[in-house]
Amino acid sequence: MNELFDIRGRVAVMTGACGVLGETIVKYFAKEGCKVVLLDLERAAEKGEKIVSDILAAGGDAMFLPTDVLNESVLQGNLEAILERYGRVDILLNAAGGNMGPANVAPDKTIFDLDLDATRKVLELNLFGAIIPTKVFARTMVSAGKGSIINFCSMSSFRPLTRVAGYGMAKSALASWTQWLSGEMAVKFGEGIRVNAIAPGFLLTNQNRSLLTNPDGSLTDRSHKILAHTPYGRFLEADELVGALHYLASDASKGVTGTIAVVDGGFNCFSI
Repeated sequence: MNELFDIRGRVAVMTGACGVLGETIVKYFAKEGCKVVLLDLERAAEKGEKIVSDILAAGGDAMFLPTDVLNESVLQGNLEAILERYGRVDILLNAAGGNMGPANVAPDKTIFDLDLDATRKVLELNLFGAIIPTKVFARTMVSAGKGSIINFCSMSSFRPLTRVAGYGMAKSALASWTQWLSGEMAVKFGEGIRVNAIAPGFLLTNQNRSLLTNPDGSLTDRSHKILAHTPYGRFLEADELVGALHYLASDASKGVTGTIAVVDGGFNCFSI
């Protein structure tokens, strides 16, 4: 293996690890030799333990811990359990996030119908759900003088998409936080602590399936608009994200911080 991309033996912690993307990503990092820690809600425990079981059966090393990315004390308990088993954290993947219907503005609604409470919750989950885990887990990276933090942005990070008001605000704020934190960490703690993000294009996940497909499985009008604006002409697959994540997690990107890696089939750069 090229040593630049060698991540064997590193400890990778991922929040929101039990969804469609999370499962693909943690299994990939385990296959590449990482010790992976899956963090997700208590209700995802059965799924998390099944993923861990699959990784162990394949010869990897993994553990699942229930968490709350908005609760610093719970995350601190997670960190203590991780340090007890593995002794350190090398890679942090801040993937926890999501949206709520009332934080959107549907075609038959207006800004005056926007649910402010739901919007606050979406902002909190997607933004503070990355800030708080970073505050907890980055301390061990600072002590070691090295670590890679990777946030999960979105196409909404670059320009607002119709309907998804709260989610768009949150993801654009997360992009700004990523860039700000990259400079803050390097200046205060050295170039070994890097902060980057990945911005996936459109994938079919459990979270957005009802928005992108009809009950019969056919594509919605919104899907057709998305695909018409995507040079690839299709939705992405989860395994198409892992190469960029591997790069950002490895020493191959040791000179890279404050960047947002776009993996979107050309959506963000396409115009008529």
